[in-house]
Amino acid sequence: MSDIRHSLLRRDALSAAKEVLYHLDIYFSSQLQNSPLPLVDKGPTDLLEEFLFQVPKERGAPPKRLTPLQELQLLEIMCNYFQEQTKDSVRQVIFSSLFSPQGNKADDSRMALLGKLVSMAVAVCRVPVLECAAFWLQRTPAVFCVRLARALVDDYCNLVPGSIQTLKQIFTASPRFCCQFITSVTALYDLSSDDLIPPSDLLELIVSWIFEDPRLILITFLNTPIAANLPMGFLELTPLTGLIRWCVKAPLAYTRKKKASLSNGHPPNKIAKDSASGEDRDCHQLYSKLHLSVLQVLMMLQGHLTEKNLYGRLGLVPFDHVVPLVEDINRLSDELNPLNASKEIELALDRLAQALQVAMASGALLCTRDDLRTVCSRLPHNNLLQLVISGPVQQPTHGALPPGFYPHIHTPPLGYPALPAHPVQTFIPGVAFPYRPIR
Repeated sequence: MSDIRHSLLRRDALSAAKEVLYHLDIYFSSQLQNSPLPLVDKGPTDLLEEFLFQVPKERGAPPKRLTPLQELQLLEIMCNYFQEQTKDSVRQVIFSSLFSPQGNKADDSRMALLGKLVSMAVAVCRVPVLECAAFWLQRTPAVFCVRLARALVDDYCNLVPGSIQTLKQIFTASPRFCCQFITSVTALYDLSSDDLIPPSDLLELIVSWIFEDPRLILITFLNTPIAANLPMGFLELTPLTGLIRWCVKAPLAYTRKKKASLSNGHPPNKIAKDSASGEDRDCHQLYSKLHLSVLQVLMMLQGHLTEKNLYGRLGLVPFDHVVPLVEDINRLSDELNPLNASKEIELALDRLAQALQVAMASGALLCTRDDLRTVCSRLPHNNLLQLVISGPVQQPTHGALPPGFYPHIHTPPLGYPALPAHPVQTFIPGVAFPYRPIR
């Protein structure tokens, strides 16, 4: 590697970067012939950091800077490389070696370049880059995934009005990336403050994707070998929990935002007030559509969990994520005063009850009714929620669930014939997800 470095030092920045990619291609292609999981040595990593991310090797040396034009040319070189590389395994390994966080001073440069590369791939529809980014989002700690999501939202929702249409078009080009993007966006915008409410353009984009085909949000789950114990600190297998949080908290979060805007200045004039009311009304309709799609997806899950032999073993809506959601609803309800926001509180609790009921019935949420009663005990009264946490009296018939777990709601009462099972599409890891929009 030292000989390669000396030859690279004699080149200009762009040709050196291109040469590094060439040597990495040779290095990892030979590695993959001997092992399906090649180890990344320190030598290639050092070359990447010095000649792609412009981090000086000598301690105390000033950082190198590419001009905006050079940076654009570098992004084009990288886009073209991933587009022209025909071996998916080599592409994935090199993308991972380029952008996996190392916990060093090069990570900021690494993340900045990654955001610009994926943004360019969206703009010019470079599917191989988007597919690599989807796998990166799946295998990288969530704190970095959120940074990438923020960069894309800034580029396509904030900087240039109307550019969201460019992002919208990748729905058919790379559904896998869209799924992971939704998961990272729901982790970023958790509605915990007014700054963390998703922009209306982004909300409309995501709802249009999911309403077109709700199965979009199951792609990663259906096409990934899954262990029963998922690693901590990474994105979830599906964006279901984040989307449920959006739908349930939205009525309260938007009311809080409206209340804060009125208390921080003079009342808005009639035109501004009418415009804000119209935008809020549109957003509430979008959340209603999103809530319906989420319930549809939850109803699909029992068959898929059973097919993967994960029914009763893997909760795609983890109970330990339900607890903070309930706490947030309770805090917001107290903050808004039930007398002034009774309709919004009722809507939030109705959506929570519906999501809990369908999630438990499908096996996506694994908890006992006693646990649920304990968690929801401090919430304002809601008839539907009380019915859900009381639950049916009969015992579950699904053998995979231990005693005490929430019974399967769809089990027919005694004396009534069981309905025939809906045929389940078999999905094989590694095979592209078949897209047939629901009509």
